[in-house]
Formats: sequence, structure tokens, C-alpha cells
Amino acid sequence: MPREARKTSKTHMYHIMIRGINRQTIFEEEEDKERFLLTLKKYQEKSSYKVYAYCLMDNHIHLLIKESEDEPLSLAVKRISSSYVFWYNWKYQRIGHLFQERYKSETIETKAYFLTVLRYIHQNPLKAGLASCVFTSKWTSITEYLSHPSIIDTKPVFKLFSKNHLKARHLFKQYMSKPNDDQCLDYTYKLTDSEVRVYLNELGITNKNKLQHMDPYDRNSILIQLKKKKGISNGQIARITGISKSVIQRLQ
Repeated sequence: MPREARKTSKTHMYHIMIRGINRQTIFEEEEDKERFLLTLKKYQEKSSYKVYAYCLMDNHIHLLIKESEDEPLSLAVKRISSSYVFWYNWKYQRIGHLFQERYKSETIETKAYFLTVLRYIHQNPLKAGLASCVFTSKWTSITEYLSHPSIIDTKPVFKLFSKNHLKARHLFKQYMSKPNDDQCLDYTYKLTDSEVRVYLNELGITNKNKLQHMDPYDRNSILIQLKKKKGISNGQIARITGISKSVIQRLQ
């Protein structure tokens, strides 16, 4: 069956998501994320696209991007992806695909939905439980809005909030931190094993042996917190903790 053709945006604005093949990790270290941002900036100069938001998670990437009238977005994404994968494979001495072949995309036709996607991307780490505040997420473009922009074109975005720059920044920060139920690209986020281990470490569990030797009541309290965490499955908890999946399933 042929693939369904992508929808084209009258505004040339898109929300795209690039993810690892089989949801595998695409950023092993912070250096990898730094490299991807350098690649994004490099091809921004060559392909003339504009970026209004980004978020780098361990196994996927979100971009709010406006394609150039001279080059289709698909070609720009191919340039970015190919360059990063070449470098990643060289660094880790591997071969083969890293990204899922077909990136996901949705068109953005209105100011209202543009702002929704902007907030959705910036709140991605917060909703995944990887940040306590939208403004403390290191690997999103929120840092560029609040300091010195490098990749992001911030001026058009601030003007959507107010012509007065100081007022615009204030309203922007209010909007970015507002709780919501935004759903974009119909994507169900799943935490990687490394992200689950980071969360366990925040709960005071530095290794699975410590968890296995805890008092059952205290151990179960930790497991219940894991179960409540968005993006973690019972099977994943069992694999990481060494606790039987049947035990985990019974906990409420």
C-alpha cells in the first residue's frame, strides 16, 4: 500500500518529530545533543528554514519549523538527519539506520495552534517527568527565548504576545508555564530505560539491589510511583528493577 501523501501547509509551518528506529536512544551523551544542535544551525544557513522551537529527548526530537520557499522541508530534514547519523555512526563505530525512516509531521495553519505547539514542545520534558519546571529544561529552545538566541528566531514569536518586548517576555513565560492538556502529533511518549533509571535515582534508588532489599511496604511505594509515571510500562519496570512483573501488576 502506498504511503499517504503528507499534508502541505499554506503557511509553510510544520511541527515535526524525528525519532529513533524502534524508539531506540539517539542521544547517548550531552555531546550528542550539542552536535545535533550544531547540525540544525549549520543547515539552517544552507536551507534557509526558520526554527521557532526544539526539544531534544533521549529517543526523539521535536521541531517547530518553517520551510524555505526555495527548498521543501523533506529535503532539509534529510540533510539534518543524514549529517547527524553519519557523525553518530562514526563516533560509536556503528553502521545502519538510527532514525525511523519517515518522520512525523503536522501542518500549522493558525496563530492559536502555533502557540499550542510552541508550548507543547517546551513542556515535553516537564510532562515526561524529566524536569520540575519548563524553564529548567536544558535541551529545549526555552533557553534561547530567555537569553541569547542562536538557532531560534524569537522576535516574531514575542510579537504574537505584545509589541512591547518586556510585556511580551512576561506573557510568553506565563503561557509557557500554564498547565494544559495539549496533544500534538498523536504521540504517546515512552521513557527510555536510562530515563527511568534517572527517575529512580531521584527517588533515592541508586541500583536495583537496594530496591530489592527494601522493606516490602517501602519498596511497593517506590514501584507505585513508577507505575504512575507517564511513559513507563509494567514490563519496563520489571526489567529495570528485577521485580516480578506479576507483583508489579498487582500494585495500585
